[in-house]
Amino acid sequence: MVSHLREAFNKNFSEARYQLLLHSLDATCGMHVDFRVCETPLFIPSPLMKWMEVAGKEIIMQLVSNAAYLSASRKAIPPDFCVANETPYPLFIAIDFGLTQTTDGEYAPKLIEMQGFPTLFAYQVAVSQLYKEVYGLPRELTPFLGGLDLDRYYAMLRNAILGGHAPENVVLMEIDPENQKTRPDFLLTERICGIATVDIRGVVKEGRKLFYRTDGRLIPIERIYNRTIVDELVKSNAKLPFSFRDDLDVEWAGHPNWFFRLSKFSLPFLDHPTVPKTFFLSDLQTVPDDLGSWVLKPLFSFAGSGVIVSPTRADIDAVAESDRQNYVLQEKVEYGAFVHTPNGGTKAEVRVVYFWVDRQPFGVITLVRMGRGKMMGVNYNKDFAWVGSSAGLYLE
Repeated sequence: MVSHLREAFNKNFSEARYQLLLHSLDATCGMHVDFRVCETPLFIPSPLMKWMEVAGKEIIMQLVSNAAYLSASRKAIPPDFCVANETPYPLFIAIDFGLTQTTDGEYAPKLIEMQGFPTLFAYQVAVSQLYKEVYGLPRELTPFLGGLDLDRYYAMLRNAILGGHAPENVVLMEIDPENQKTRPDFLLTERICGIATVDIRGVVKEGRKLFYRTDGRLIPIERIYNRTIVDELVKSNAKLPFSFRDDLDVEWAGHPNWFFRLSKFSLPFLDHPTVPKTFFLSDLQTVPDDLGSWVLKPLFSFAGSGVIVSPTRADIDAVAESDRQNYVLQEKVEYGAFVHTPNGGTKAEVRVVYFWVDRQPFGVITLVRMGRGKMMGVNYNKDFAWVGSSAGLYLE
């Protein structure tokens, strides 16, 4: 996207350097990274990066300052997973923008979805740094926002996760963490913050308190960096030692209710130039004739599960009336394939990540996914090269 950087990168690219990137990433993470890492970072023009950073903040504030929305979004929280002592704000927010190309050839971001949930905060720093080191990219390129550097970013991350507690009493909680593809991020987080990763199924509950076992000891859990996706708990029918509805003597980083409050459920409530038209399926009086220009999305799926691009009338009719409030119909975003690679044009999706600081969202870093399939998920791009997980680098 930044033409001189793209041209220089493509000219100097070699398969040997790409393999060095992958080996270096495995070594840094302490294990093999099992998802596909793209051959290239995304070079983001500074004005576009600023546009996305500001737009994401405006979108978040539009929701969290709207009392009517906050009241309505309570129904997005399943009763079995409504956690007590909800915080008045989301600690972590991720805003995903698809990059489109306007008729006059300019770039424009369009909101794809949002999450009030953590993402690959530690891994993304590692892959961004390695892109620069392995490929010899200009030092002034950065993945960080808000004037942050590596030390300040790590300080903010530790503060958000630890919340003033001793690392021994803070855990990263996930289901079956040993077998998650995101485990490289868990290992890096352990090193940065000094915390343990625990399987939610192995936590011990005594009264209102939770504990985890290490070296034969029970260690009190005072704060949970929650990485457990409810979808996985439900699909696996996991038996837990506590209920999310319990009034526990524990803090959450961030609070699980925001996973539901800031989600696809939010999209129909937004009014912003970067937000495509979105409707609850239950609110539609008539189904659009041009369904090829729309996407049908279940509200509470993860990693693209259940999403139908260009649904048919039969797809719409297949959703039961009683379940239609759990689906949205969103205007399709046409990504621009303007990242020039040796394998052709590639599309990009940029995730802008925010921490809640001093009563407002503060942009900290970007993540990027590259793809050439009809969607950006792994299943739609597994037969391609120059796609996959990437990093966004720009000049401040």
